[in-house]
Amino acid sequence: MNIYEEANRCLLCQDAPCTKACQTGDPARAIRAIRFDNHKPALRWVKDCSDADLERAEQACIHYNWPICIREMMRAIHPDDVDDSQYPPLDITFCGIKCENPFFLASSAVCTNYEMVANAFDAGWAGVFYKTICMQEIKEVSPRFDAMHNNATHGDFYGFRNMEQLSENPVEMDFDILHRLKWNYPTKVVVASIMGQTEEEWVALAKMAQEAGCDAVELNFSCPQMKHKGMGSDVGQSPELVNTFTACVKRSVKIPVIPKMTPNITHITEPAQACLQAGADAISAINTIKSVTMDARAEVAGARTISGYSGRAVRPIALRHVLELAQMPEKPVLSGIGGIETWRDALEFIQLGCSNVQVCTAVMQYGYRIIDDLVLGLRRYLAKRGIKELAPLVGESLPLFLHPDSLNRDTIVYPQFNKEQCVGCGRCEISCSDGGHQAIIFDHETRKPRLVGSRCVGCHLCCLVCPAGAIGESKRVPHRR
Repeated sequence: MNIYEEANRCLLCQDAPCTKACQTGDPARAIRAIRFDNHKPALRWVKDCSDADLERAEQACIHYNWPICIREMMRAIHPDDVDDSQYPPLDITFCGIKCENPFFLASSAVCTNYEMVANAFDAGWAGVFYKTICMQEIKEVSPRFDAMHNNATHGDFYGFRNMEQLSENPVEMDFDILHRLKWNYPTKVVVASIMGQTEEEWVALAKMAQEAGCDAVELNFSCPQMKHKGMGSDVGQSPELVNTFTACVKRSVKIPVIPKMTPNITHITEPAQACLQAGADAISAINTIKSVTMDARAEVAGARTISGYSGRAVRPIALRHVLELAQMPEKPVLSGIGGIETWRDALEFIQLGCSNVQVCTAVMQYGYRIIDDLVLGLRRYLAKRGIKELAPLVGESLPLFLHPDSLNRDTIVYPQFNKEQCVGCGRCEISCSDGGHQAIIFDHETRKPRLVGSRCVGCHLCCLVCPAGAIGESKRVPHRR
């Protein structure tokens, strides 16, 4: 059984019936651990369960097709090879601020009032970039969200489009909320995200953030769907404007100032450099990507518009922008945003130079509870590598990134076929023939593929399309031309 495929079928229920029926363990939590890339530690939640317990859990499953195969999933997992008593902590310093872990809520719909943020803090999130505060009256549209699914699937989307703007609360209410959050959760990091239309507005909002006791202020130069002129991503594309606004805020407050960059630009380093020259303490990247979806259900009274795209589909684009920022001579402190769903996603941002990461869309899908697996996975990863703290991982992958001209072009890695694992579907031959280099021959009698080494260029398209995972890699060898 592919346990990840089965875990992806799980509805991730609230007050899960399977766990209520089990009584001796928490199979729902075990499945959630698998779903969010923690399959090895998953057994801890069912270690005392008998086969009869798990059978009762399966019988209680409310899946709309057929019950999740809980017993078979748990049998397919080998015991964890990492001692969970040796997990190191995840505390890290960001802009001189101590954070209990690197996981923050991104400025968005996931943090619009006191109760929401308090619940997130109680769940284990280290901090919040509160939903952006502005002086203008904000009126949102309905509907305001759309999502990209695979075929006719529901619930689990890979891309998310939103037309939401900024906080609809009165300014005084939002800063009172931030003040109370910091007072009641002194060890958590509270960042006010603000957006002004003039220098005076930027300064006034920043001062209010500082007076409320916020640890830092984020300057939102990047919202892609602002209705007011001179605000949002249009500002973020102008090095002159971001320099001016960053400088005036830096002069007015003593707390760290963190401009938030737009990805809707050719060279993200240009406005970022202008912000750093104005004294910015760190850079947040990225905000959502301007996009269009065509589902009629997302129309607003028969009309459509361009708006922001997020979710796991944008992660490679976000990583590209983060990499470019991390490679700047100024070496800015970075907060990474964009498609983070699992601890491994977060690790990619950290290894490219981010001291913390912000999460939005995954929380909208699965709730604040994903912090459990974000923390668990990253702590276990540190323990497995024998690393005692998170800081050494920040930027550790940067030396691996070279200019295309510097890549090795004299060696090749051929694909390697596991004939026992191969199911004989022929997908590798189809893709190689129609989209590759015609280097695979499919035997229709044995239903097995055969590699033609003289034609293979080592592109690994076949590895990527094999649904059974039966194509791996051989050793790197000199290229025979």
